[in-house]
Formats: sequence, structure tokens, C-alpha cells
Amino acid sequence: MVEDIRDVMAIESTGTYQGIYHVLGGIISPMDGIGPNDLFIQPLVDKCTAGQADEIILALSPTMEGDTTNFFLYKKLHATNVRITALSRGIAVGSEIQYADEITLSRSIQQRIPFQS
Repeated sequence: MVEDIRDVMAIESTGTYQGIYHVLGGIISPMDGIGPNDLFIQPLVDKCTAGQADEIILALSPTMEGDTTNFFLYKKLHATNVRITALSRGIAVGSEIQYADEITLSRSIQQRIPFQS
């Protein structure tokens, strides 16, 4: 699960992920007037509830807004039987995924960890 198409392109460039992407269309950002209802969250919840996903990788940039969105999604999805993981913190806090080098991003995907609230 990613914020936008630029993150899909960044992850694809690593050649390490062989799955389906869910693009949220943004992240929760109260300062910018973006709330959960402005994002494509419900289709993701519906897929998980219907058993159409084995794992959700929370692949949002490690910013305050990205972490807020990850936490919100974790709360929405933790009751499903879907494994929820997040990228490891090889990506510097405060940076954007689309600017991470391929090696760091690849390692972050390969060494993802369970998301904990």
C-alpha cells in the first residue's frame, strides 16, 4: 500500500516486490485538509475483509503524516486475518520514498517488520 504512483515506480525499480499495489491517493494530513475520507481506504478494507489479501505492507514515507496514516490503517485492518507489515526504517525519517536509493529501498522491503501500534 503506497501513497501515489511515484512510490510504485520507486519500489518497482528495485525489482524486489512481486505483488499487487494499492494506491491511497495521498496521506492523512490535517494541515492540508486531507482526512481519511479523502483517500482510497475503504476499498483496501473491503479487500482485506473479503480475504483477497494475505499481507498488507504499509509502504508510506516515514513522516509524521505517513506514520499517522499507517496507524490509522493498522487500526482499520488489525481485526482482519491479514498480516500487516511496514517497511523497515532503512529509509530516513522525514524523507520521501521516491527519493530513496534503490539499495536502501530494496532492503527496507526485504526486511519489513510487523507494524506495532
